[in-house]
Amino acid sequence: MGFDTTYRFSVHAAIFNSAGEVLLLKQTYADKRWGLPGGAVEVGETIYEAIKRECFEELGVDVEIEAFTGLYYHIEFNAQVGIFRCKIPSDGVIRLSNEHSEYAYFPIDELSRVQKIRVSDAQKNNSNISTAVF
Repeated sequence: MGFDTTYRFSVHAAIFNSAGEVLLLKQTYADKRWGLPGGAVEVGETIYEAIKRECFEELGVDVEIEAFTGLYYHIEFNAQVGIFRCKIPSDGVIRLSNEHSEYAYFPIDELSRVQKIRVSDAQKNNSNISTAVF
């Protein structure tokens, strides 16, 4: 793989409620799966700018970034995925974009294997960045 080789790079937010459950959004497109808020990093944008922008677009809220917790490579999608632990300000009210039909907080045990690893890493993160290949 050379310097000119391209692949996807996205960022996603692990946002927890007081019970330790993680926020997921249900897509209105493709397979309508549940997933973490986030999306592609745009050209000229830092990963911090991207996570703030994506969360604002999808949630209608300026999230607070607590930590960059992991960087994961997904073979199936040829994609790098950065995970941030974020929180919604106490006065924040979620207003979904048209990309998502609903949101809910889920126990980590109910997540897919990949999501469970990424979200657990974000929850327990103590300033070490976790990595894995899926």
